[in-house]
Amino acid sequence: MKLIKRNPFGHILFIKLWVIRILGLISHRRYRGFNELQIDGSEILRDLPDKNVLFISNHQTYFADVASMFHVFNAALNERVDSIQNIGYLWKPKLNIYFVAATETMKSGLLPKIFAYAGSVSVERTWRSKGEDINRQVKMSDIKNIGIALKDGWLITFPQGTTTPFKPIRRGTAHIIKTYKPIVVPIVIDGFRRSFDKKGLLIKKRGILQSMVIKSPLEIDYENESIESIVEKIEYAIEQHPSFLKVSKEEEIKTEDYQQQEDELNKQRNFWNSY
Repeated sequence: MKLIKRNPFGHILFIKLWVIRILGLISHRRYRGFNELQIDGSEILRDLPDKNVLFISNHQTYFADVASMFHVFNAALNERVDSIQNIGYLWKPKLNIYFVAATETMKSGLLPKIFAYAGSVSVERTWRSKGEDINRQVKMSDIKNIGIALKDGWLITFPQGTTTPFKPIRRGTAHIIKTYKPIVVPIVIDGFRRSFDKKGLLIKKRGILQSMVIKSPLEIDYENESIESIVEKIEYAIEQHPSFLKVSKEEEIKTEDYQQQEDELNKQRNFWNSY
């Protein structure tokens, strides 16, 4: 009798395989169909080791962000450059990909519990619970589980701990980097907030161009670099440093001005076409 293969968290790999395949099949058109995902830098993924890689990213929805990364990661490892065309890459997905998520979120319903089986490393938030601000100590078991995930494979985390843009980076991410010394790969995403609801389950608007930029690994002096320095590096790498807020607002104003000009031109065209 064959032994049932499990990952370090006790999940049966055969079940995890089919969870990833089915969820991937269901979600694929959200990134190549209803909306389009523009990818840049996925060739970087091919040169990474199989274990102890930490992906840091800004955060826009609870689930759509992670699901897109599962698609991009597996497509890149199956010889696709900056593309998720041809969903066949999900037949043999990388099974040691994990993502950090709030325990509260992953227990909020049946679907999140299914998502959790795909690779969630659930942690209890120390600053917020059930919509209220709190202040509690980090659970050592959560830190241990993050270490287990890194030792076994790749781990995705959102160091701001929230989908609200330009919130401070949680210092815990820097502590994890100094403790486990992973290769740290930044990712910057955009368009998901416009495409999906906050949970990332419902399509809010179609025809949105989403983007994912995968950057080169950060250079970090694990022994000598300060927590503050690592936090600042993360802020710049995932484009969530306060300096980017000014640029973001200027782009938003330019977009609004352009839209107003377009609306005015359309009014003029409609006026003259009516004659």
